Amino acid sequence: MLGRVGSFSAKVYCGDSRKILQISHVSGVTLKYSTHVDEIDRQILAELQENGRLTVTELADRVRLTPAPCHRRLRELERTGVITGYRAVLDPAAVGLGFETLVSVTLDRGDADTVAAFEAALAAVPQIRHAERLFGDPDYLMRVVATDLNDYAALRDQKLATLPGVQRISSTMVMKCIVDSRPLPLPRTGSRTARGPATTPDRQTTRSRGRRA
Repeated sequence: MLGRVGSFSAKVYCGDSRKILQISHVSGVTLKYSTHVDEIDRQILAELQENGRLTVTELADRVRLTPAPCHRRLRELERTGVITGYRAVLDPAAVGLGFETLVSVTLDRGDADTVAAFEAALAAVPQIRHAERLFGDPDYLMRVVATDLNDYAALRDQKLATLPGVQRISSTMVMKCIVDSRPLPLPRTGSRTARGPATTPDRQTTRSRGRRA
C-alpha cells in the first residue's frame, strides 16, 4: 500500500503477521523506519533529526547510554538503512533560490515507457527539489526552486515543458513556507524488540550516573 501526505512517501508491507513501515523524508537526517527499531533507537533517531552533527559522546549522553553501545546502535541503524544519510539543510533564500513553485504535471500517456522516460529526465533537473508521482490527476507534483519569476519562467518553458510525455503543466507560486524539513514524529512503543546481538538493548546501568552500559 502506498500513501502520500505533503512531501512524505510511505509504504506498508504485510506478511507472516509482520509489518514494516517505510517512510522517506528530506531532513537533516534521512530515515527509513521499521517496527524493528526499539525505544532506545527511537531516542537516538529523534536526537539526530534535531542535530545530525552530534558526536557519539554527546549522543550517548542525551540517550543515557555509554558511548560504546551507543556507537554500535548508530552503526547498525546506518548499516540497515534506517538512517540513509546526513546532510546540511540550507536556507534557499540565503543562497539565492528563494523563489519556489509547486508544479503539477499531467502526461499525455501512462504507459511504462513514457513514465520511465519522464521520470529519468525529471531527475536530471537540479532545480526540482521534490517530485512525487500521484494517483489520479495530476500525475506528478513537484517543488521547484528558482532565483526569481523570470528564472522560473525560463526553466518552465525551456526544461519542464519539454520533458518527455508532458501534456499539461500547472504552476502555483508559493507565498510563504509554513512547515519545512520537520523531523519525523517517531511513534513510541511499549515494548523493545531486539534486532540481534549487535543491537540488543543494553540494560545494565552505572550507579553513579544512571546510564545504560
